[in-house]
Amino acid sequence: MDWNNIDTVLLDMDGTLLDLHFDNFFWLTHLPKRYAEHHNLCPNKATGELHGRFNDKRGTLDWYCLEYWSRELSVNIRQLKEEIDHLIQERPFVLEFLQQLGASGKQRVLVTNAHPLSLELKLSATSIGGLLDHIYSSHEFGQPKESQLFWQALAEQQHFDPSRTLFIDDSIDVLHSAQQYGIAHLLGINQPDSKQDPRTIDEFQSITHFDEILPNG
Repeated sequence: MDWNNIDTVLLDMDGTLLDLHFDNFFWLTHLPKRYAEHHNLCPNKATGELHGRFNDKRGTLDWYCLEYWSRELSVNIRQLKEEIDHLIQERPFVLEFLQQLGASGKQRVLVTNAHPLSLELKLSATSIGGLLDHIYSSHEFGQPKESQLFWQALAEQQHFDPSRTLFIDDSIDVLHSAQQYGIAHLLGINQPDSKQDPRTIDEFQSITHFDEILPNG
């Protein structure tokens, strides 16, 4: 990583700074279980029903919206997340990476599709908040990061030079969106979920852990 050509680092949260295991376990295991209990359904039927509804909203802001799913499923998503908040944790070397970015004078900006209620929960359960200069949820702009409208809205709120900006995200679709907007330096995450095997990313450069790109080596 040529840090001399980078002034701003835009950072995703879930699967990038934080272990995606919490989110995967919640949406794929914990929520279906609690949804089945709440609505007196068999677990398999509940799981199948939820996965279908999730897929219908994939890539939209509703897919990330706790209030939307609380309303649609008649459960309190925030409370259910709190039941397993012990699973929320930083990915390896994240704190060191953020500290070194700050010491190097780089602007550290969180850009996440997480709903504000989820963002609040994650920040209270981890130490990343104090190591970020600015924090933005796509819900503030009414557009997910997959949309070019998100990047246009972000640029109106946050000064950054796309040619001197590094964006790190575990979502390939979001990386493509950032590339289309003109962000010059893009980086994927090989193992966003610590409980799953690393994957191969062909379209973009990628890392497994942040010790591979620490500004101070």
